[in-house]
Amino acid sequence: MKFTKNFRSATAEEWYVFLPSYQEPKHGGAAIKVIIHYELQGNRDIFINTTVIIDDQNLWKENMYSFVYAITDEIVNRLVGYADTLVSVHAGDNSYQVEFKK
Repeated sequence: MKFTKNFRSATAEEWYVFLPSYQEPKHGGAAIKVIIHYELQGNRDIFINTTVIIDDQNLWKENMYSFVYAITDEIVNRLVGYADTLVSVHAGDNSYQVEFKK
Protein backbone atom coordinates (compact mmCIF):
# COMPACT_ATOMS: atom_id res chain seq x y z
CA MET A 1 0.00 0.00 0.00
CA LYS A 2 1.38 3.39 -1.03
CA PHE A 3 0.06 6.86 -0.16
CA THR A 4 0.33 10.15 -2.03
CA LYS A 5 -0.94 13.43 -0.63
CA ASN A 6 -2.69 15.41 -3.35
CA PHE A 7 -3.99 18.45 -1.46
CA ARG A 8 -3.69 20.07 1.93
CA SER A 9 -5.38 23.07 3.48
CA ALA A 10 -5.86 24.26 7.05
CA THR A 11 -8.98 22.09 7.41
CA ALA A 12 -8.58 19.21 4.95
CA GLU A 13 -6.25 16.74 3.28
CA GLU A 14 -6.77 14.59 0.19
CA TRP A 15 -4.80 11.38 -0.23
CA TYR A 16 -4.55 8.76 -2.98
CA VAL A 17 -4.00 5.16 -1.90
CA PHE A 18 -2.41 2.73 -4.34
CA LEU A 19 -2.93 -1.01 -3.85
CA PRO A 20 -1.25 -3.75 -5.86
CA SER A 21 -3.71 -5.39 -8.31
CA TYR A 22 -6.37 -2.66 -7.84
CA GLN A 23 -6.81 0.61 -9.69
CA GLU A 24 -9.26 3.26 -10.76
CA PRO A 25 -10.78 1.83 -13.98
CA LYS A 26 -10.99 4.96 -16.16
CA HIS A 27 -7.38 6.17 -15.90
CA GLY A 28 -5.61 3.30 -14.11
CA GLY A 29 -4.72 5.47 -11.11
CA ALA A 30 -5.18 5.01 -7.39
CA ALA A 31 -7.90 2.60 -6.32
CA ILE A 32 -8.80 4.68 -3.25
CA LYS A 33 -9.17 8.40 -2.51
CA VAL A 34 -9.28 9.57 1.11
CA ILE A 35 -10.53 12.99 2.20
CA ILE A 36 -9.85 14.02 5.79
CA HIS A 37 -11.72 17.02 7.25
CA TYR A 38 -10.55 18.48 10.54
CA GLU A 39 -13.00 20.24 12.87
CA LEU A 40 -10.89 23.10 14.16
CA GLN A 41 -13.52 25.44 15.62
CA GLY A 42 -13.00 24.14 19.14
CA ASN A 43 -9.47 22.99 19.91
CA ARG A 44 -10.44 21.15 23.12
CA ASP A 45 -12.40 18.38 21.39
CA ILE A 46 -11.19 17.68 17.89
CA PHE A 47 -13.32 15.36 15.79
CA ILE A 48 -12.15 14.21 12.37
CA ASN A 49 -14.43 13.29 9.45
CA THR A 50 -12.85 10.90 6.98
CA THR A 51 -14.32 9.89 3.63
CA VAL A 52 -12.90 6.85 1.85
CA ILE A 53 -13.89 6.49 -1.82
CA ILE A 54 -13.05 3.17 -3.44
CA ASP A 55 -13.04 3.39 -7.22
CA ASP A 56 -12.08 -0.16 -8.19
CA GLN A 57 -15.38 -1.99 -8.71
CA ASN A 58 -13.73 -5.31 -7.88
CA LEU A 59 -13.69 -4.09 -4.26
CA TRP A 60 -17.44 -3.38 -4.38
CA LYS A 61 -18.31 -7.07 -4.49
CA GLU A 62 -19.96 -8.51 -1.39
CA ASN A 63 -17.24 -11.13 -0.87
CA MET A 64 -14.64 -8.31 -0.55
CA TYR A 65 -16.28 -6.69 2.50
CA SER A 66 -13.73 -8.02 5.02
CA PHE A 67 -10.85 -6.82 2.84
CA VAL A 68 -12.43 -3.36 2.40
CA TYR A 69 -12.98 -3.11 6.16
CA ALA A 70 -9.38 -4.14 6.91
CA ILE A 71 -7.91 -1.73 4.34
CA THR A 72 -10.06 1.12 5.66
CA ASP A 73 -8.99 0.36 9.23
CA GLU A 74 -5.32 0.47 8.18
CA ILE A 75 -5.81 3.71 6.22
CA VAL A 76 -7.47 5.42 9.20
CA ASN A 77 -4.73 4.22 11.58
CA ARG A 78 -1.96 5.49 9.29
CA LEU A 79 -3.46 8.80 8.16
CA VAL A 80 -5.60 9.86 11.12
CA GLY A 81 -4.09 7.95 14.02
CA TYR A 82 -6.17 7.23 17.05
CA ALA A 83 -8.19 10.45 17.18
CA ASP A 84 -11.99 10.38 17.39
CA THR A 85 -13.03 9.84 13.80
CA LEU A 86 -16.24 9.42 11.82
CA VAL A 87 -15.48 7.33 8.73
CA SER A 88 -17.72 7.10 5.68
CA VAL A 89 -16.73 4.41 3.17
CA HIS A 90 -18.11 4.54 -0.39
CA ALA A 91 -17.55 1.15 -2.00
CA GLY A 92 -20.71 0.03 -3.80
CA ASP A 93 -22.37 -2.80 -1.85
CA ASN A 94 -19.56 -2.59 0.75
CA SER A 95 -20.34 1.01 1.76
CA TYR A 96 -20.68 1.71 5.47
CA GLN A 97 -20.17 4.30 8.21
CA VAL A 98 -18.30 3.75 11.46
CA GLU A 99 -17.13 5.85 14.38
CA PHE A 100 -13.69 5.33 15.91
CA LYS A 101 -13.41 6.53 19.53
CA LYS A 102 -10.29 6.66 21.72
